[in-house]
Amino acid sequence: MAQLDFPAAFEEFADARKAGFITMKNAKEGGKLVAGTFCAFTPHELLDAAGFYSVSLCGMSPETIPAAETQLPKNLCPLIKSSYGFYLTDKCPYTYFADLIVGETTCDGKKKMYEMLGEDKNVYTLHLPQGVAIPQAKEMWVTELKRFKDYLEKTFNVTITDDDLRKACETRNRLRIAKRELMELLTEEVPPISGTELYTFLDGLGFKFDIEDAINRVNELKEGISAMKSDKVNPKGKRIMVTGCPIGGVFKKVVGAVEAAGANVVCFENCGGIKPVMKVIDTKAEDIYQAMAEYYLDIGCSVMTPNKRRMETLPPLFEQFHIDGVIDTDLQACLTYIIEGHKVKEVCKEHGVPYMQLETDYSQSDAGQISTRISAFIETLE
Repeated sequence: MAQLDFPAAFEEFADARKAGFITMKNAKEGGKLVAGTFCAFTPHELLDAAGFYSVSLCGMSPETIPAAETQLPKNLCPLIKSSYGFYLTDKCPYTYFADLIVGETTCDGKKKMYEMLGEDKNVYTLHLPQGVAIPQAKEMWVTELKRFKDYLEKTFNVTITDDDLRKACETRNRLRIAKRELMELLTEEVPPISGTELYTFLDGLGFKFDIEDAINRVNELKEGISAMKSDKVNPKGKRIMVTGCPIGGVFKKVVGAVEAAGANVVCFENCGGIKPVMKVIDTKAEDIYQAMAEYYLDIGCSVMTPNKRRMETLPPLFEQFHIDGVIDTDLQACLTYIIEGHKVKEVCKEHGVPYMQLETDYSQSDAGQISTRISAFIETLE
């Protein structure tokens, strides 16, 4: 395998969202089906087996929020407003190209947004069981997965066999393992790359639509990292875990402030980080739908009740990544994560890990305050 040009790789993935527009356009012109998604609970394996490219439609910019606020409440989650605003303003080519938008019932705000999108776009909403402790939860999700499979086959004139689905699961598993192994490189005493570099790569990877190519790129990056260390890491910096909501829209504001204060973000517990890749789907299981249901219902999202999985996951990550402090980053009006912050704080206290909680949105109005708070928090870790 050829050694990756380490600095250039990050520049490439920083622009991956824009570069993906051309790839998507060419794919559409070649007859490829495209699905827009919003959540880690989306069963991408079914989309893969049906021949779709899938791409995240989560809005990460404040640019389109004013347009969205003409129809949505101002105090709604910024991710929802940004996503809907891109649709309203027709500024997202991925939304435009999507033959299907796949929603899920993880969030009341998103559910209503899906209804609004469905007035103009082809939207399918998966009904996720949120009481994971109830005996019928897995069967409910299996039923939903099969209902989605039937919808894809009927609507798009495709056939999804169990063998197709099993192969798709095997491929997605390899991607999960590759991503997890990449993130685990930051368990080293001196992280080989910065949190900014890692997150930029992971975000850009979502716009590499060929899964085999994405796996190869992760493996190339791992090899490149072993040959060259980043100059953006403070060798003596405190080790920070970022948890909470998806942080794409506040990434620079939060992670940038951590790094400016001399610390290193070494673990993203969020759904865009290590949380959904800690386990894989059991492709040897007799019933592949049962195996998929078990995998997805094990993701420790705050929408689940009770969400014991997240609280069980945090302590091993503290130890594995040698965490000095936790920053719980929650988006405005994301009540499940904001309320769950109390339990996260208790888990941190129990394990002797300092904790701070931030509630923010996509604007820059609180950037100075956040920078000051993060800097002060990191000083307490000395």
